[in-house]
Amino acid sequence: MIIFLSIGFSHLKSDEKNNELKSKILKNIRCLICQGQSVYDSESEFASSIKLIVDKKINEGLKEDLIYKFLREKYGDWVIYDPGLNKKTYFLWLLPLLLFLFGGAIIYKKITTNKNNKI
Repeated sequence: MIIFLSIGFSHLKSDEKNNELKSKILKNIRCLICQGQSVYDSESEFASSIKLIVDKKINEGLKEDLIYKFLREKYGDWVIYDPGLNKKTYFLWLLPLLLFLFGGAIIYKKITTNKNNKI
């Protein structure tokens, strides 16, 4: 009896863990039909098919990174909200840093020129 209860509870825990993983993955996948919406929030046919695919891949035992790899291969890097760093996404990752440095340089130059003008 105790064995059956422990098997039942472990099955519930794994289902809960799979549901959390599924939600996490679906929130990080962009719906290609609904601009600006994740698959998790979308009700389009594309989102429904991706939800089924992700569920199937999780039940097959695939890890999160392998599911993302599968989706990238099938739909491209754009389908993932958080694309990895690779040759195609260097600009995407470096642009915020470059803008920050450029803005900081402009602010620094304005401050130093204002100080020099006051003297």
